[in-house]
Amino acid sequence: MKSLYDVLKRPIITERTTDMMAEKKYVFEVPLKANKTEIKQAVEKVFGVKVEAVNTSRVPAKPKRYGKYSGYTSEWKKAIVKLTDDSKDLTFYEGV
Repeated sequence: MKSLYDVLKRPIITERTTDMMAEKKYVFEVPLKANKTEIKQAVEKVFGVKVEAVNTSRVPAKPKRYGKYSGYTSEWKKAIVKLTDDSKDLTFYEGV
């Protein structure tokens, strides 16, 4: 692990994950080699909150075509982080 900021690549913000934010669950894209302990430490240090649980899953590569060229999308890993009830909410974007 290089840095805490290397563990959290980007937040995944979709309609489904926005609904999960009401339950204090947040979704991040993380490196394939990151484990739950590293993810928990990174979220706690970067955002200053307490993490209750971390669930991870690997999103497989999908076949894609562009005209006559075919290939695959990249495989990636997502982490669903549940915060404790007394933690503050994370704000990724303002005024939406």
